[in-house]
Amino acid sequence: MSNKINDKDVELYLLKNTDFFLTRESIVSELNFKHSPGKAESLLERQVRKLRGEQKDLLNSLSVFLSNASENEDLFSKSKALILKVVTAKNEDTLIELMPKSLKKIFEVDAAYLKFFTNNEMNSLEESTGMTFSAGETKYGSFANEKIRILFGDDSIKSVVISVFKNKNKIGLLLVGSKDNTRYLGNEDTTFIEFIRDITEAKLKTFPA
Repeated sequence: MSNKINDKDVELYLLKNTDFFLTRESIVSELNFKHSPGKAESLLERQVRKLRGEQKDLLNSLSVFLSNASENEDLFSKSKALILKVVTAKNEDTLIELMPKSLKKIFEVDAAYLKFFTNNEMNSLEESTGMTFSAGETKYGSFANEKIRILFGDDSIKSVVISVFKNKNKIGLLLVGSKDNTRYLGNEDTTFIEFIRDITEAKLKTFPA
């Protein structure tokens, strides 16, 4: 006795089990159907088109998610490496020296500095640049060449990040620069650079005055 299933068997089974595809929608999206003549479209055809569209959207979303996950994992690894260097710094001079070097090496930025100013020095800096620097503030953008030259001492830097913090009786600037004038356009999320700034500020507070 043959157990082979023919087309008629499948048709009879589906007629007896009309809810078969309710829990198997993914199968429907893979089936081929004869299109209705003219502009008419059957309910089944619309459902198949809808399911295929949803499947495509799901695959696209999954692709974006995996891409973001990979980028986030890379950022986490780099952040971890930088933070370990910060928290193990033995004194203020060591931290001031290693922070820019670590940013350049780990995050491959073109320029990085950690600078401190007295109130009088900050007043002079604000006057010469025409900018204001308030603790807790972060600036992004492509500024005039003269301003960047004063801050970085480098004409090749075209766009910058400036994050301001208080360190005892001085004002600190965490400066990051790029030779690409589109790298920091001023519309980025400031959370990451402010996190690095805050870690640095917290570590500096542990050193004696």
